[in-house]
Amino acid sequence: MKIKFKSQPYQTAAVEAVVDCFEGQPNTAAQVYRIDPGVRAQMRSDEDGFRNADIAMPVAQVLENIRKVQQRQNLPLSESLTHFVDQNGRTKPASYKPGAAINLDIEMETGTGKTYCYIKSIFEMNKRYGWSKFIIMVPSIAIREGVAKSLEMTAEHFVESYGKKARFFIYNSKRLHELESFSSDAGINVMVINVQAFNASGADNRRIYEELDDFQSRKPIDVIAKNRPILILDEPQKMEGTATQNALPKFNPLFILRYSATHKTTHSKVHRLDAVDAFSQKLVKKIEVRGIQAKGLTGTNAYLYLEGIQISKSDPVARVEMEVKTNSGIKRVLRKVEKGRNLFDLSKGLDQYLDFVVSDIDARVDEVHFTNGAVLKAGEANGDITERDIRRIQIRETISAHFEREKQLFDKGIKVLSLFFIDEVAKYRDYDAEDEKGEYARVFEEEYEALKAEYLGELPLEDEAYRKHLDSIDVGATHNGYFSIDKKGKLVDPKVKARGEFAGLTDDVSAYDLILKDKERLLSFEEPTRFIFSHSALREGWDNPNVFVMCMLKHSDNTISRRQEVGRGLRISVNKNGDRMDHAATVHDVNVLTVVASESYKDFVGGLQKEIAENLSERPRQANAEYFEGKSITVNGSETTVSKDMAKRIERYLVKNDYIDDNDGITQAYHDAREAGTLASLPDELLDQQEQILQLIDTVFNGSQLEGMVGDGRKPKAIPRNKNFEKKEFQELWQRINRKAVYQVEFDSQDLIKRCINALDSNLFVSPLQYVVTEGKLSDELTEAQLRSGAAFKQSGIRSEKSSSAHSLVSYDVIGKLAEGADLTRGTIGKILTGMSAAKFSTFQANPEQFISEASRIIKEQKATTVIEHLTYDATADRYDTDIFPATQSGTDLTQAVGKLRNHIYDYAVVESGVERKFVEDLDTSKEIVVYSKLPQGFLIPTPVGDYNPDWAIAFKEKAVQHIYFVAETKGSQPSLKFRELEREKIKCARKFFAEIANSVPNDRVKYDVVSDFSELMSAVRGA
Repeated sequence: MKIKFKSQPYQTAAVEAVVDCFEGQPNTAAQVYRIDPGVRAQMRSDEDGFRNADIAMPVAQVLENIRKVQQRQNLPLSESLTHFVDQNGRTKPASYKPGAAINLDIEMETGTGKTYCYIKSIFEMNKRYGWSKFIIMVPSIAIREGVAKSLEMTAEHFVESYGKKARFFIYNSKRLHELESFSSDAGINVMVINVQAFNASGADNRRIYEELDDFQSRKPIDVIAKNRPILILDEPQKMEGTATQNALPKFNPLFILRYSATHKTTHSKVHRLDAVDAFSQKLVKKIEVRGIQAKGLTGTNAYLYLEGIQISKSDPVARVEMEVKTNSGIKRVLRKVEKGRNLFDLSKGLDQYLDFVVSDIDARVDEVHFTNGAVLKAGEANGDITERDIRRIQIRETISAHFEREKQLFDKGIKVLSLFFIDEVAKYRDYDAEDEKGEYARVFEEEYEALKAEYLGELPLEDEAYRKHLDSIDVGATHNGYFSIDKKGKLVDPKVKARGEFAGLTDDVSAYDLILKDKERLLSFEEPTRFIFSHSALREGWDNPNVFVMCMLKHSDNTISRRQEVGRGLRISVNKNGDRMDHAATVHDVNVLTVVASESYKDFVGGLQKEIAENLSERPRQANAEYFEGKSITVNGSETTVSKDMAKRIERYLVKNDYIDDNDGITQAYHDAREAGTLASLPDELLDQQEQILQLIDTVFNGSQLEGMVGDGRKPKAIPRNKNFEKKEFQELWQRINRKAVYQVEFDSQDLIKRCINALDSNLFVSPLQYVVTEGKLSDELTEAQLRSGAAFKQSGIRSEKSSSAHSLVSYDVIGKLAEGADLTRGTIGKILTGMSAAKFSTFQANPEQFISEASRIIKEQKATTVIEHLTYDATADRYDTDIFPATQSGTDLTQAVGKLRNHIYDYAVVESGVERKFVEDLDTSKEIVVYSKLPQGFLIPTPVGDYNPDWAIAFKEKAVQHIYFVAETKGSQPSLKFRELEREKIKCARKFFAEIANSVPNDRVKYDVVSDFSELMSAVRGA
C-alpha cells in the first residue's frame, strides 16, 4: 500500500504564514555564481553554481509583512527583527544587514504534519519567489532518516501539485559530489543534515570546515554558504547548544525557519497550531489512559486487581484477577465477578479472601464495593505486588486494548498497531536463553494466547471475518522489535547520548531502519506484525499513523516527557488504501490513542496536562478589553480589527454574564454554556460578528480546555442491545424510515449565472495590493569596500501605499481557477465574469489572489442555494441492514451517557449536551412513547452539501398519538456560523427526503421535524 497525501486547509495556512512574510519579493530565477574550482584545479574549466536571490525588500517591509501575518492569527506582534546574527554568532540589531538571517518560528503540534508543511513551503517559495536552495537541519540521525523518508513518500504528491520534483540528499562528508550537484543544479535542491555532522569533534565531522584534497582544496562549508540557503530547523529546541548556534551563521542562510511543537527560545512566531488547537480541530487522535497503580486495601493483604467492568444484559460484571487454589498450587487468574459473589468461595478457600463479598458494582465510576467496606477501583492492584506483576498487568492491558480497537476498526480496513517502550533489549530478546526470548516476550506470548482464546469465545457470529483474521495470526509472528542491529544481526541497545544538547537521542541509523523504511508495509494486513517493542530513547523522529495503543514498560525518568511519549501515536490513522481517516463527524470515534501507564490515571493525566499547559505560555490568560482591542476578525469576508469601543462592549458582556472571574479569567460557566448552546446573546451591535467574537474569546486559555483532550481508557464500555429493539413498534418504525434514495438536480443555468452576477456585484470586496517606496542617498564618504558590498547608498525613508497600479507579477488563469473551485464549466464561469460590472471585475488586477478566493466562495454559496432549491429525491429499493444497530455498541463512555434507560433500544444513550440529556430523560419517562433510539452514524441521507445523520427515531403509542414520529435535531451545542448554515441546508434536504418517503407509502405516518425539547416535540406531534 501507499499512504496518500492531500492538501489540508490547516497545513495550507501554515505554509501561507511563512510564504506571506516575503510578500513583494520578486520572482527571480536562481542567481548564477562562479564555483571556485580550488587551488589545485586551476586548469579545470570554471563551473557555474546557482544560489538563492537575496531578499529584495528592506528590513522594515519584511517586518511589516511579518506583523500582518501575526495579526491575522492574533499572535504577539514582533516589535523588531532583533534576531539577526553575524558570522561569529553574535546578535545584531535590526539595522544590521550583512550576513544577517531572519528567524521565524512555526509552532505545530506533534502529529499534525509539520514535515509535510515545510516540504510544501519549499515548493511554494520556489513557485512564488524562485528560491531553490534549502537545508533541512535536524538534531539526530533518527529524525534525519524520517525526513528523508517523507521527502521520498511525498515526491509524487508534489509533482501533481507543482509539476516538478525536488532533488534531495543526506549530507555525507565522504560523498561530496552530492554537494557539488546541490550547488550546480538550477532546480529545487534540498540537503538534509544532522547537526552532529558539523558541530561534533570527530574527524568526519570536522571535514566540513577543512580544505579537502578530494573536493578541489575547498571547504564544504564555503560551497554551502555561497548558495545562500534557506535553513529549516526541525525540532530547534534540541539544537540550542553553543556549538550549534555558533555554527549556523557559517551556512550564510538567507533566513531560518524553525518548526517545533515545543519552542524553548522564541523568535518571530508567524504560525501557531498548539495542542488545544489540534485537538479542538480534530487534527490528532484523542488520548485515553489506562493507569495501573499498586494500592493496599485497608486491613488486608488479599491480592486483587480490577481490570474493568463489563455491561451485560442484566447487571454489570467485574473482571477481577485474584489468587485461586489449584492442584498444582496457588495461581493468579482472571475471574468474572457479579454482585453478591463471595471471593472466599471463588478462591477455593483462601483465608485472605474471608469477608470479601461483592456488595455493588458501579459501572459509571468503575468501582467494586465489598461488604467489609473495601473499595477496588479499575486499574488498582492490591496485596503482594512486585514490579514484575505490574509489567505483566500492563502487557495484558495492552493486548486487551488492542483487541478491542482491532475489532472496532477491522471492518473499516484499518490495521491496528500497538507499541511497547522498554529500557533494554535483554528484556525482549535474550540471546543466552534457548528460545532467545526475553522476559517481556515470554509474558506477551502467554498473555496473548490466553486473551485471544477468551476473546474468540466471546465474539458474536456476525464477526466471523474478524474471527478468521485473528485466528490466522501466529503469536510468534505478530510481535517484533525495533532496535539497533550489530554486525552479527543481533538486536542491541542503541547508543544514546548521555549528556549535552543531544542527551537521550541516538546516532545509530540501524535502530530505525525497519520502522522508517518499511512504514507502509507495517500498515498492510498481509504483514503479521501488530505489536512493536522498541527502545524508550525513540522520541522525535518517527511515528506511525496506526499506533493505537502505547505501553510504557520502563522506569519513569526525566529525559522523556509524557508528551513526547504520546506524540509517537497522535497522527491520524490511514486505512488499507492509504486514505486518512479524518472525516470530521467520526474522526474521534476512530482515532483514539490508548496509553497504558505504570502509574495511576490521575497522576499520568495530571502530569501530561501540566506539560501541555507549560507549552501554552503564549496563550492569553485574561479576557479583557486590553486583550481584545486590535485583534483581527473577519467580517463579510474582509479582515478588520476590534476597535477600542467594541473591546469594551465584549468585556462588559463577559462581566455581566459572569463569564470571567475577578482576574479576568474565563469561568467554567462560559465553557458549560458554550457547550450546551445556552450562551447569553451578545449585544445587538455585536451580533453580526458573534461567531468571530466567540472564537476570539475561545483563544483565552482555561485549564478546562485540557480536560476533554485526555480520557480514562477504562471508561468506554461495550453496551449490548436490549429487548426494546425487537418490539413491533420499533421494527415497524425502522421499516418505514429505512429507505435509501438518490437525489437529482435540474435547474436553469441562466438562473444560476444571474444569481452569481448579482451576488458578486453586491458582495465581492477586494483589497488592492500595496507597493513600497524606499528612499536612499549616496554616502558622503565612499570607500571601495562600500561599492563592492552594495552599501554605497544609505536608506533614508520608506513608505507603503495602496494603488491600482500595483499588480501581481504572476499570471493567472482566472476562469480555470474559478471553474475548478466551484466545480462549474469554464463556459459558465466565463458568462458570470462577463456579466459582472466593469468596476467590480477590474478589482481582479488590484489583487488577483484575493479576487479568485472571494469570488470562488460567493459562487459556491450561490450554487449550493440553487441546487438545494431544485433538489428532488427518488426512493430506491435499497435498504440498510439491521446491523446498522450493532448487537453491541463498543466504546461507550458512560460518564457521557444517560441510563439505565427503560424505552431506548440500549440501556444507555450517549448525549452531547445538557439539552440532549434532558430530552432523553423526558423520552424515557413519557407515557406516550413505546420505544426510541438515537440513530446510528451509518444512517445517512445524501445531500449536495454532505451526508446528513438525523438524531432520533421515536415510536409513539397508538392510543396516545396517531403517528409514528421521527425527529431530526436536538443538539444544543453552539457550532460555528458556517456549520449552522451547513446544517440548515442539510435539514432542507432532509425535509424533501422524508416528504418523498411519505409520498411513496400510502397513509404513511412518519413525520420529520426539528425540535429543541420534549414539549416542542409533543406540540409538533399533536399539531400534525
